[in-house]
Amino acid sequence: MKLTREILFDAAHSLAQYGPGHPNARVHGHSFRARITLSGAPDANGQIMDFESFGDVLEKLRKRLDHNMLNDIDGLGTPTLENLCLWMWSELHGDLPHISAIEVFRDSLGQSCLYEGEAT
Repeated sequence: MKLTREILFDAAHSLAQYGPGHPNARVHGHSFRARITLSGAPDANGQIMDFESFGDVLEKLRKRLDHNMLNDIDGLGTPTLENLCLWMWSELHGDLPHISAIEVFRDSLGQSCLYEGEAT
């Protein structure tokens, strides 16, 4: 069984690997949508995790990302969709041990990255 919540955030970044003059090398922003999925069997209360508790964990993460420069976030590295997925996984796994997938979207561009790492 899978349980999913989404968060929305707006953030800026630059991707220096594109080189001078390329639009992606300049500071620019996106509206992001992140879908976080938990997997498991319902507990005695009939839940994988209480939606309110799930939301509280995600809100802490959203506040760290929203209206910030992604390049300045410790541990994120180059702020690509791929690295956002990996970083978010590492940040959430401690509080969400049943995490099974993170997908980060840039809907206006029709882009997304899905990470289905293994929970330890």
